[in-house]
Amino acid sequence: MRWWKRKPEDRAQWVLDPLVAVGPLRFGMTSGQVEAVLGEGLLGSYQGAKGEEDLQRYSDLGVTAIYQRGHLVAVAIDAMDGPLIRLRDVELIARTPSGVRADIHRLASEDNVAVRVNWSGDPEVAAWGLSMGARPGRGLSAAGFSERKDTMITDALLVCAELAEAPYLSEPVIQWCDVRELESNPGAWPVKPDADRPRWDWTPLERIGPLQFGMNPLQVADALGGEAPAARHGHFPWPFLNKPGLWSVNAERFDEAGVTAHYWGEHGIPRLTAVTVHGRTGPQVSYAGTELIGKKVSVIDDVLCQRAERDEIGLLAGCNGDLGPDGLGMWVRATRAGDAVISEARFCAEGWEDHG
Repeated sequence: MRWWKRKPEDRAQWVLDPLVAVGPLRFGMTSGQVEAVLGEGLLGSYQGAKGEEDLQRYSDLGVTAIYQRGHLVAVAIDAMDGPLIRLRDVELIARTPSGVRADIHRLASEDNVAVRVNWSGDPEVAAWGLSMGARPGRGLSAAGFSERKDTMITDALLVCAELAEAPYLSEPVIQWCDVRELESNPGAWPVKPDADRPRWDWTPLERIGPLQFGMNPLQVADALGGEAPAARHGHFPWPFLNKPGLWSVNAERFDEAGVTAHYWGEHGIPRLTAVTVHGRTGPQVSYAGTELIGKKVSVIDDVLCQRAERDEIGLLAGCNGDLGPDGLGMWVRATRAGDAVISEARFCAEGWEDHG
């Protein structure tokens, strides 16, 4: 049963036995044994090259079972749907991240074990096979619709002893969530004050600030004052094309400007087709008199909904719950600022298909 149909008190409660078991699941189980325990409510599964189950997603339970050579080695617990996991006197799931962090450090001090920071800026304890994470919370509006909240809530990855030293770098976990190309967070989320943010104009489907859709990467860097990208992501030609080709850039992140440029290649030349303005560090952009960047995401969502009703314009919802006015190529996105969720936005050229 998904979270919007379930009362909080009906949520399953499991106990973590570090490196051994979580709730009724013991590391080393086969996929058949896990299915016998959890039932057949699978959203999807993935089989590796040898035909063995590598991944099972139990959507109604908020649990993802991850296998290596046919045996359970990791369990991912969803913040909204998953069972509530307890490690001795510490509740790990669906809580404020800073509160869980404090409790984990206390418990680790009692056990004399080390706590480190993982890729997402959350605590990770190899001795317990525990790697914490967080995601934006959601709730139901007065009308009964799902809506974004302004707080982060915790989720977790729990692994066996063989994966405990580097949970997210292990091959079976990569099949579930590959974070190798994502920006690592040191555990701090500073938010630039509005007074320190430049203000960019926006012409829907044409340009955002100094960036005009259709620019190539050299023109984008020049428009941003010659700033070199802090990170670049791209791809080689898709294997099914069966022909060689050069690496092509998909996105470039500019930390000083606080934006990410997204490209789509035509005839081998990447062209700017979307720009994400970062919520914590990006320039300020307004829509109909409302500042979009670095605000409470629920406030911006309310403004968009009210404007859509008042002006009778369409309002679209993206795959991550992002909202955007129909026909303007703009999506208000949510990003983390510690325990809080704040707004950022993606501005797109005509024809851009936003996939999160």
